[in-house]
Amino acid sequence: MTHSARLANSHFGEWEIYVVTDGPTLGWPACDFRRTQPIPTLAERTAALADLGYEAAAGAVWEWMEMDNGDTGDVALLAAFDVHPIREAS
Repeated sequence: MTHSARLANSHFGEWEIYVVTDGPTLGWPACDFRRTQPIPTLAERTAALADLGYEAAAGAVWEWMEMDNGDTGDVALLAAFDVHPIREAS
């Protein structure tokens, strides 16, 4: 099953990554990078997802979106990436 992993600025401007699942919003797997800068590297994002039990889906690429809060508000960045649960060795 494929899910969407999202990298976003939290309400405090710190980077966090979470996986959107079928469960309730408060139950989504998440990792907080506890910093505002720099943006987490690909290696950091991959490690955080592995810690949450997920890996990249075949052919997945990060897609970045800019979300504005009006003409004078701060801009928030959001990136999305398809993932699936890590398969356990048989």
